[in-house]
Amino acid sequence: MTDQTSAEHHLAIALLQSLAQTDSDDCLPALQQLVAWLRPNRSRFSTAQRMDSLIAVLPEQAALIAPFAERLHAWLCRLQLYPALVELGLFSRRGFARECIERCYERLNPAPLNLQDARDVLRLLLPRASDLDWLEALGGSRWAALFQALCRALSAESLASLRRHARAECLYALEMLAIWVAAEELDRDLMRLEPSLVERDSAFVALQREIAQCIAQQMQALHEPSPPPCDLAHIEVLLTQCAEQIQRLRRRMVSRGSSIALTHLLERLEQTLARLQQLLDILFAEHREQAAGQAAQLFLELVQAGHERRGIRALWRRNTRLLARSITENTSDHGEHYITRDRSGYLALLRSAGGAGIIIALLALIKIQIGNLGLAPLSSAVLVSLNYGLGFVLVHLLHFTIATKQPAMTAARLAQDIERGERGKANQKRLAMMLVDLTRSQLAAVLGNVLVAVSLAFALAWLYALWQGQALLSSAQVAYQLKAVAPIDGLALWHAAIAGVWLFCSGLLAGYFDNRAACLDLRARLLQHPLLKRLLPSATLRGRLADYLHDNYGALMGNFLFGVMLGMTGYIGHSTGLPLDIRHVAFSSANIGYSAASGSLSVALCAQALGMVLLIGLVNLLVSFTLALRVALKARQVQVGSLGTLLTSFIQQVRSAPRLLLLPPPPLPAADQETDSAPH
Repeated sequence: MTDQTSAEHHLAIALLQSLAQTDSDDCLPALQQLVAWLRPNRSRFSTAQRMDSLIAVLPEQAALIAPFAERLHAWLCRLQLYPALVELGLFSRRGFARECIERCYERLNPAPLNLQDARDVLRLLLPRASDLDWLEALGGSRWAALFQALCRALSAESLASLRRHARAECLYALEMLAIWVAAEELDRDLMRLEPSLVERDSAFVALQREIAQCIAQQMQALHEPSPPPCDLAHIEVLLTQCAEQIQRLRRRMVSRGSSIALTHLLERLEQTLARLQQLLDILFAEHREQAAGQAAQLFLELVQAGHERRGIRALWRRNTRLLARSITENTSDHGEHYITRDRSGYLALLRSAGGAGIIIALLALIKIQIGNLGLAPLSSAVLVSLNYGLGFVLVHLLHFTIATKQPAMTAARLAQDIERGERGKANQKRLAMMLVDLTRSQLAAVLGNVLVAVSLAFALAWLYALWQGQALLSSAQVAYQLKAVAPIDGLALWHAAIAGVWLFCSGLLAGYFDNRAACLDLRARLLQHPLLKRLLPSATLRGRLADYLHDNYGALMGNFLFGVMLGMTGYIGHSTGLPLDIRHVAFSSANIGYSAASGSLSVALCAQALGMVLLIGLVNLLVSFTLALRVALKARQVQVGSLGTLLTSFIQQVRSAPRLLLLPPPPLPAADQETDSAPH
C-alpha cells in the first residue's frame, strides 16, 4: 500500500468513526457530513479517490459502522420516497403557466421543509448546483457499491424491512404514474389530435390495467422472500405502443396546431412513461446488483430534477422548443413558393414583386400626406400603422410579394431541408445550391419592389408638380429623406436592422396564427358561426370564406401586425428619446423617387441614394434571415455544419455558373428532361 493510499484509508476511517459517534435518530446531519467530505475541495485527494477509499474500508469496519447503519435503516424506513418518484423530473399536472407561477412564488417565499419527504431531504443534502457535477463524475456504480456496503452492515431483519419499504414505495409510485397516464387520454387537446383515444382498448388504459394487476400481485406477496413474477413482456409491449402513440400525436400536432399547454402535456406523458420504465427495471431486475445500479442512476436524475424544479429556465426551454417547431413548420410550408428554380417561376416572382412595388409607392405617398396633416404624434403613428398594416394585407390579397417578407419563410424551408439530410446535418453541396436559388429569388424580389416603387414614385411626384405647379416635397423634406438613407451621417443601417427584427417577428407571428388556426380548427368554427350563417346563408360561399381565412389567417395577421410594428417604432423612439425608427428597402426607394422628382436631384446623387437603399435592403434581409434560420434550426435540433465549408461550396457554385445568381437556369431540352425523369 502506497503512502497516498494509506492516507486515503485513514481519512475514510476517521469519517466512519465520526459517523459512528452520532447517536441521534435523525441521520440527516451525518449524511450532510458525508456529502461535505465527498464534495470537491482543495484537498490533494479527488472525490473519486475519497469515494473509492470509503467503499474499500467499509467491509473492514463493519462492526464500527453497524450502529450507524441501523440508525440509517430506521431513518430511511420513515422517509417518504414516492413523492420524489412521482414528481421530480416530471412536469407538473397543473400546466405550464401555473407551474411557472408556482416556481416563481416558491423562490420568493419558500415552503417549510418536511424532513420526512425525500424531495426536501435531497434539497438539504445537495443544495449547490455544482453538486450534480461531482455526483455524475462518481458514476452510478460507485453509489451502488456504497449503498450495498452499508447494507451488508445491517442485520438480516433490518435489511429485509428496508427492502420491503423501498419496494412498497416504488410500487405505490408505479401505480400513481400508471393512473396518470390513463387519465391523460381524456384531455380535450389529445382527443382533438386523435379522436380514437376514447376507445376502451387504447394503449394508455391497457397499460394502467396491466400494471394494476401486477401491483396487486406484488403487494400481496410483499412479505414473501421471492415475490411472483409479473408479465413484464406484455407491459413492455404496451409501453412501446404508448410511446408510439405519443410520437403520432407529436406529428399530428405539427399539422393540426399546438400550444404550450399541449406541448407540456405530451412532454409530461413521455417523462411519465420513462419513469415507469425505470421503476420496472428496478423492481424486476434479474440481479440485485443490476437493481442497485438502476436505482443509483435514478438517484442522480432525481438530484438534477430537484435543482431544476426551483427554476423556470429549463421548464421554459423544453416547453417552447416544440411550439417553435410548430410555428416554423407552418412557415416552411409557404417558403417553397418564394424559391424560384426555373424561368417561369422567376418571371412570376418579378411580376409579383412589381405589383407590390406599386402598392408600396402608394403607401409611401399616403404616409407623406399623413405627416403633412400636422396631427399629434400618437394619432399620426396610429394612422401610419393602419396605412402600413392594411397595405400589407392588400399586398397579400392580391398575391404580390414584398422582398423582405421572404427570409422568414425561406429560412424555415432551408431548416426543413437540412433536417431531411443525413443525421440532421446539412449536405453542404446541396445546401449551397439552395442558397444560390434563394439569393437569386431574393434579388429578383428586391429589384421588382425597388425599380417599380422608385419609378412610380418619381412619375407621381412629376405629375403632381405639373398639376399643382409646385413640388410634392419641400426642400426640408427632400433633405430629410436623403439623410434618412445615409449609412454614415445617419442611423440608416441601425434602423434597417430594427426593421429586420420586425420582419423576423412578423414571420413568427404568421406561423403562430397559422398554428392557432389549425389548433382551433378555424375552418369548422367559421362554417358553423351563427353570424356568418345569417350573413352568408349559402353553405358554399361560407365554406369558401372559411377555407380562405383558415389557410391565410397567419399571413393576414402577420402582415397587419408587421405594419403596426413599423408604424409604432418611430413613435416609441420619439416618446422615449431612444434612436428607434425603421428603414425598409421598398419604402426607402419610393421616398427617394419622390425626392428625386421634387428636388431635381442629379443622376449621380440619385444613383448614390439608390445604392444606400440597396444597402438598407441587404441589412433587412440579413438580419431577418439570420434570426429566422437560427430559430428554425433550434426548433428542429439540426445544424448547418461548418460555415467555412458551406461558404466555399457556395463560392464554387457561383464561379461555375455566375449567371445563376441573377438569372434562372435555362430549360432543359426535351430529351434531357426525359432522361432526368427516368428511374435510375
